[in-house]
Amino acid sequence: MRALRLRDYMGPSETSAHRQAKWVKRFLYTYWLVIALHFLAQLGSFVCLPYPMGAHEFYYDVLLYPTLLMSAVVGLTQLVDVAAPRYSFVLLFVAGTIIAMMIIHLNMDIRIIGALMLLPIIASAIFFRLDLTLFTSALQAAAFFILYRWDYWFKYYLTDFDLIAIPLFLLVGTLVAGIIIINGRELASDLEATLTAKQDLMIENAVIRKLSTTDALTGLYNHISFHEFYEKALEYGSQGAPFHLALVDIDNFKQINDKYGHRTGDMVLARVAQIIKDHISPADIAARYGGEEFAILLFEKSFEEAYALIEQVRQELSHTSHEEMERGAVTVSIGLKSYDEGTTKEKLFEEVDNLLYTAKHSGKNTTLTPMTQRNAV
Repeated sequence: MRALRLRDYMGPSETSAHRQAKWVKRFLYTYWLVIALHFLAQLGSFVCLPYPMGAHEFYYDVLLYPTLLMSAVVGLTQLVDVAAPRYSFVLLFVAGTIIAMMIIHLNMDIRIIGALMLLPIIASAIFFRLDLTLFTSALQAAAFFILYRWDYWFKYYLTDFDLIAIPLFLLVGTLVAGIIIINGRELASDLEATLTAKQDLMIENAVIRKLSTTDALTGLYNHISFHEFYEKALEYGSQGAPFHLALVDIDNFKQINDKYGHRTGDMVLARVAQIIKDHISPADIAARYGGEEFAILLFEKSFEEAYALIEQVRQELSHTSHEEMERGAVTVSIGLKSYDEGTTKEKLFEEVDNLLYTAKHSGKNTTLTPMTQRNAV
């Protein structure tokens, strides 16, 4: 995993863009809530407590004008968030700073109100962007200077201790937020690396599982996998779900290998497997059972449909020419039988294998079933 450098903490991470966009909207909703609560708190104080100013001055200077100004700032920020979201972060914290300045200006008689400047800095850490936190910290420093320079009430209530403590608190808050951001981004990076490694491991396991269950040459299931599906098919068959078993063997395959070589034999096997895959449905199972022998489990079909499908495979193979065999074709012999209730795994396979054996020794290039065997007799 690549070590993170300082500049890596400055911009948004690729995985957090959507989350950050949601948090901008949540902050804006929070601003509206703060404005509403401040309005109600000031109004409640004026109505219920002794207040050092008249009604006209209070309603205009304390209630109406500050509320309208804060609302205008938040409203503008929301418009920018919709029209030009790339500037949302800047205006979001500018708006938060203005709201904090306004509340501090109106409530300087509350001893700890200056600590409100810490909130935008700590809140900026939610976005895990060091550049935003430094920008917000600079805004709070500018706000402190503006209030101290031009706000009479701020300067009146500010003590010498506050003059030193508030900038120190802002500095400490920035450091704490920076530590949170750096640790958070490192944790996110570690988690992303762990998830990536886990996904890679899952892919590797899937590949290994596929290799362990399929035949590398033909892409069909292998001998072991076939027997697992075969046992499942027998379970379903015993519960009333019929299926059919077909065994397919390439005729004279040894002669093909001897005459044209094993590479040509492999190509023939792959083409036979592909034609089988092209004809069966996704519910069916095809496997390479032996060297040139294939096993097929057919589901959700009547016997007539299964027989027609197998015959299509046999006929297409007999008409498929192979360039490597001087445009010659290969034929297959096939045994096909349906599952009968109570039939064991061994018995059904043996019966189909006997049908295949008979087909190979009675002319080849044919599909033999119990019915066609009786008709031949």
